[in-house]
Order: sequence, then structure tokens, then C-alpha cells
Amino acid sequence: MHEAHLNIGSNYGDRMAYIARAVALLSEHLEVVAVSDPVESDPDGFDSTNRFVNVGVTVWTELDPFALLDLTQRTERSVGRMPHRNPDGTYRDRDIDIDIIYYDDLRVNSARLTLPHPRMGLREFVLRPLRQLNPHKAKQLYDQEMESNKE
Repeated sequence: MHEAHLNIGSNYGDRMAYIARAVALLSEHLEVVAVSDPVESDPDGFDSTNRFVNVGVTVWTELDPFALLDLTQRTERSVGRMPHRNPDGTYRDRDIDIDIIYYDDLRVNSARLTLPHPRMGLREFVLRPLRQLNPHKAKQLYDQEMESNKE
């Protein structure tokens, strides 16, 4: 079994209902170990009056990282996924967004997936839920990101 941490967010419509539906769908394929308290934040990278709600979800899985990515993307579509980018590539409001923050201690840098998630150490809406569920891992990933930003 592999440990992974997901961050699930929404800033459109019934945010908590979208998040709850995503967690329920994921739990059909993964062992959900813990779900953090919700964290509310302003949008990051675009302007909107709609605030985000995010939760962290720690899971155990037998899926490889790319199969886990496929599952998160199918779950986004099942929940009612709106495109998270405008045609010009800028970010926009979204009903659901699921990111893989880490997968064991694996490092991946491909066109489809980067692990640990890039810029996670700069995003309090990722760090706060992760600190709640796994403070040691949060510190480890934050320290690694800060060290790589020095290079």
C-alpha cells in the first residue's frame, strides 16, 4: 500500500457538497485514512469574489501515481467538473479541483504529473490541511521545496 495526500478544493456553488461527493467517490477506490478540517481562502492566481474551501485527504492506495491521477481526473468529471482555465489559459472559478500533493516519498517530473506538487509550500490552503493530518510530512515537504527554490 502507498500513502498519498490529496488536496480537494471548490469555489463555486455548494462547495462542501462538491468536496463531500468527491471524497465519497474516491473512497470507492482508495482507503481514506483522514480528512482535514476545511480551510477557506481567497483564489490564488486569479480574481474572483468566490472564496475557496479546501480539505486535505490522506489515502492509502495500491494504484501507481499515474493511475491515481487518472482516478482523480475521472472523479473531477463525475462530480461536475468545470474547466479550471479560460480559453486564454488563465485560471477561473471551479466546482471541484483535486491535486495529488505527495505519493510516498516519490519524486516525479513528467508532462502529466509533478510530485511532490509544485508550489505546495507557498500555498497555505495546502499546508494547513497537511499540517493537521501529517505535521512531519508537511515540514519535510516544505523544507525540501524551500531548499530547491534556493537553487
